[in-house]
Amino acid sequence: MNSDSDLQIAGDILEVPHLLQAPREHPATVAEFAGLARAIAADRSEWEHLVRYDATTRWYHRLRTGPGYEVWLLSWVPGQGSGRHDHGRSSGVLTVLDGTLTERTARGTRALETGAQRVFAPGYVHEVGNDALEPAVSLHVYYPGLTEMPMHSARCAGAGAGAGAVTTG
Repeated sequence: MNSDSDLQIAGDILEVPHLLQAPREHPATVAEFAGLARAIAADRSEWEHLVRYDATTRWYHRLRTGPGYEVWLLSWVPGQGSGRHDHGRSSGVLTVLDGTLTERTARGTRALETGAQRVFAPGYVHEVGNDALEPAVSLHVYYPGLTEMPMHSARCAGAGAGAGAVTTG
């Protein structure tokens, strides 16, 4: 018996193709979508030259698409915000690339600094804004691709506000 493990492999494991999973071309799980966002965040050369700051409106650019998903790049100058909204039937991953954003939900307010990620389910109600003194940049992955963004008044803030958000980073 092997003291490290009871499992012993005889021969070349690469000769057993039915045990190996082919690498996926596109993400399919929450973890893979969060990983895609982290990989894009780490490669500043892919997105940094595209960022624009607009004092009159939030700037956004669709960075990438894949089967059923979209990746968006957004910039936020101080004072800009999204308004209270959800993302319809889409799930999402929000990743802060630069600066600090503030997220408000019925459960409270949290600062999201560079590298922070939020993973959320369909129907998750929140408001995101730049309350800092410096611009911010964020990356948003939506699955399925974003087709609606219903706005919510402040008095219905509790509807869906706790629906599946997870913070990473």
